Amino acid sequence: MKFTDFGFDGRLMEGIDASGYEDATPVQAQVIPLIMAGKDVIASAQTGTGKTAAFLLPLINKILTDPHEDHTNNALVIVPTRELAIQIAQHMEGLSYFTSVSSIAVFGGGDGNAFVQEKKALSHGADVVICTPGKMMAHIKMGYVKLKGLKYLVLDEADRMLDMGFYDDIMFIISNLPKKRQNLLFSATMPHKIREMARKILHDPAEINISISKPPEKIIQEAFIVYDTQKIPLVKFLLRKKDFKSVLIFCSSKISVKQLTRELRRSALPADEIHSDLEQSKREEVLMKFKSGRLSILVATDILSRGIDIDNIDLVINYDVPHDGEDYVHRIGRTARAAADGTAYTFVSVKEQRKFLAIEKLLGKPVTKATVPAELGQTPEFNTAAGSRQGGDKRNFKRPMRAGGNAGNRRPN
Repeated sequence: MKFTDFGFDGRLMEGIDASGYEDATPVQAQVIPLIMAGKDVIASAQTGTGKTAAFLLPLINKILTDPHEDHTNNALVIVPTRELAIQIAQHMEGLSYFTSVSSIAVFGGGDGNAFVQEKKALSHGADVVICTPGKMMAHIKMGYVKLKGLKYLVLDEADRMLDMGFYDDIMFIISNLPKKRQNLLFSATMPHKIREMARKILHDPAEINISISKPPEKIIQEAFIVYDTQKIPLVKFLLRKKDFKSVLIFCSSKISVKQLTRELRRSALPADEIHSDLEQSKREEVLMKFKSGRLSILVATDILSRGIDIDNIDLVINYDVPHDGEDYVHRIGRTARAAADGTAYTFVSVKEQRKFLAIEKLLGKPVTKATVPAELGQTPEFNTAAGSRQGGDKRNFKRPMRAGGNAGNRRPN
C-alpha cells in the first residue's frame, strides 16, 4: 500500500515525500485507516514494524483537518522512557515539517530551562505532547496543564510501562482527560494486565495483531556458549573478523558496559557507551553520533532495547543473556529493521543457560550454536532437556558474517 492511498493532507504528504517514504508497512496499512476513521485501536506489533508512524501520521492529519480548540493540548502520547520520548518527538518534527502542527517532548532529567519550556508549552497548548508518565503527572498536579480540549490519547510500549510500575501514574493522567476522546494503545505483547487496562480505557476498540513476540525471520540468530572470561575476547574476535558498519552491544549492567567499552577502546576499536550514569546531554550526543554513522560500535544497557529508531544496524550482540524472551526479541529487533537484513549474536555463560533455554522455548525453536574460536580455549557444554552438547559443535555453525543493508523503499517507523 502506498502512502498516497491514505488521503493525507497535502502539507503532510510533503513531509512524507521529502523523507523518501513510499510503501506502508503492514501495521501502518492496517492501523492508519482505523485511526483516520476515528476508531479506538489496540495494536500488538513487534519492534521495527513501523508503529510509530502508524499513529503519528493520522494524528498529524486529524489535527490539520479536523476542528479543535485553540490554546489547548490536543494529543497526548505517553511512553515509558525519555529516550523514546525524544525519538518520537524527532520523528514528529520530520513528518510535520511542512505543517503548522506543534509538538513538545516532556520527560524527567532536564534542567531548569527545560522545565520552563515545558510549563510554557503545556499551559499555552501544544498540538502533540510526547511524555513520560511520572513527569506528566507532576505537571498536571501543578494545575496549569490545559487538557479540557484534548481529543487523542496514545499509550506506546504499554507493556513496558506496566512492567516499570507506571500503572497508577497512567490512570491518574487519564482521570484528568476528557472522557470523550480517541484512544490508541500499542504494545509488543498482550498479557492479561494489558487487556485489563485496555478495557478500562478503550471504547469498542479495533484489535490489530502483527507478529507478536517473534523476531523477524530475516534476523540471523546465533549463540556462543562461553565462560564469562571468554566474552570480551570473543567480542574483539567477532568485530575484527568482519567490518560491520553499525554494531549495537547490549549488556545487562552498567559495570559491564563500562568494562567492555574500556577494553574495546584499548584494542583500538571505535566504541562508546550509553547508560544511566551519563548525563542526558551526553547520552544524546553519543546516540546522535551512532545514528549518523560517525560511531560504529555502541555499548549500552537495556535503556536502548526499545525505541531506538535506526534502520541500518547490521549486528546486535547480547553480551549477556536478556532477562526474558520479550527483552531478547526487543534487543535483537534493533537489527533487520524494515527491509534490511541483520545478525544477532548472544553470549551464553554457564549460569545463563537456563534463561536462554526459556528464550528458545518462546521462539519455538533452538538458536544455532556457533563455534567459539579455538584460540579462546575450551568452552562449556550447553545442557538441554534432551541432553548436552558442546558449545563449539561445528555441525551447528553457519558463518553469516554479512552486513545488513536497506532494500526496497525506505519506511518510516
